[in-house]
Amino acid sequence: MELTDYLRVLRKRWLSIVVLTALALAGAAAATLAATPEYQAETRLFVRAQGQGSVSDLQQGNNFVQQSVQSYADVARTDIVLGPVISELGLQTTPGRLAQQITAEAPLDTVLINITVTDPSPQQAAQIANAVGASLITTVATLEGNGTGTATPVQLTTTQPAVVPAAPSSPNAPLNLALGLLVGLAVGVGLAVLRETLDTTVRGEQDLSQLGLPVLAGMPYDDEAREHPLVVVDQPRGVRAECFRQLRTNLHFATAASGARSVVVTSSLEGEGKSTTAINLALTMAGAGIRVVLVDADLRRPMVATYLGLEGAAGLTTVLVGQASLDDVLQPWGDFEGLSVLTSGGVPPNPSELLASDHMTKLLHELEQRFDVVLLDGAPLLAVTDSAVLSEVVGGALLVVGSGRARRPQVARALQALSAVEATVLGAVVTMLPTKGVDAYQTYAYKYQPLDALKTPKSRRSRAPRSGGETVTGELPAEGGASAPRRPRPAGPRTTRSGSAER
Repeated sequence: MELTDYLRVLRKRWLSIVVLTALALAGAAAATLAATPEYQAETRLFVRAQGQGSVSDLQQGNNFVQQSVQSYADVARTDIVLGPVISELGLQTTPGRLAQQITAEAPLDTVLINITVTDPSPQQAAQIANAVGASLITTVATLEGNGTGTATPVQLTTTQPAVVPAAPSSPNAPLNLALGLLVGLAVGVGLAVLRETLDTTVRGEQDLSQLGLPVLAGMPYDDEAREHPLVVVDQPRGVRAECFRQLRTNLHFATAASGARSVVVTSSLEGEGKSTTAINLALTMAGAGIRVVLVDADLRRPMVATYLGLEGAAGLTTVLVGQASLDDVLQPWGDFEGLSVLTSGGVPPNPSELLASDHMTKLLHELEQRFDVVLLDGAPLLAVTDSAVLSEVVGGALLVVGSGRARRPQVARALQALSAVEATVLGAVVTMLPTKGVDAYQTYAYKYQPLDALKTPKSRRSRAPRSGGETVTGELPAEGGASAPRRPRPAGPRTTRSGSAER
């Protein structure tokens, strides 16, 4: 991951990071409030050599003191020193437990001994520190005098008696809160990065680039997509309609080298928008003057007839079993002269066998001779093998990937299924891209307005309108700003070439 990826993760997961940081701060504050205050009192002793003599004697004495001062500090926590302290102060404890409250140290290259006592009572901490210092002086005198009462070579003197501390030494509230803040941030950021690393959901075009799959177009998410699936007709100047025009252009370049005229539109899973993608792509091509036929080859769950309001009882399967000719079941749609639709027909018990038959191959060749482009809406790849079978005989496959629905391993398995039959993968279309948040899909569009809707200042001469009576203003078009192909109204039964009635 690069720096920009980490920044994107922080922006995306900022809420969880803030929550974990707040919880860590709350935990640190609670621990600070629940902890018993501890007070520290310190007394300081000075160790010097006794006696008077030559300079060499004094030097030897000082060396002896510096070598012995650490030993004296260690003696301060022994029973011989702490026993008299317990008796003197009447403490309800043992020398071993009292030693845990005491710290005695001799700073390097000094003849000082610092004795620190920690206790919940500030007064008792000071009393114990002074008592330990006095007991250590007596004990050292006894030890160095060898119990004979003779003069000792060293003398310990209290230079700084302990005083009652005014404030507790622990808990340290600022330190605890700072540690809680750092721990919370570290855990929050770590979990955010871990979640992002383990999350294999396809969020955008960058996830597919990791699989080496070119993205021909991206479709932003629309709440009204289910109610209005025919975007090119209902919102001809909308953002999604422009995305389908971009897909049409990129698909033209993708098939230019191979000259492929038939394309199967499929997906890894159901519900990723393959049917609406195939329908709107066909409408976009027909609107550009291309002769296109849309074939509903999803014989498991056909949706083309439902979305377009056509008769679906007779169609592809009817032709494949020899019950009707192609001319009998081809249906036009709306004002698109170049668009013909071949619905699925009845759902057969053996869809894969029908699609792999020689009749299907001959039918595709006939459609390719009649039309410029043949678009087939195929079944999902991971559910059944229908689309993989079709990919063997068509010019290429277009994979539809739903953002937030498909996962990279699933897309990889779909690509493996296509690769197993040596199919040509033309590219991918990412649908349901988020329009808000860190992973929001960026779109660019224009808006058209009628010329008479603009107010021209009187001080300036009005400019002649562009052809079509419209002026470009730089945003998405108004819904009624320009003419668009009319969506056909549900028609009653009509007579086909064979004379049979259809809806």
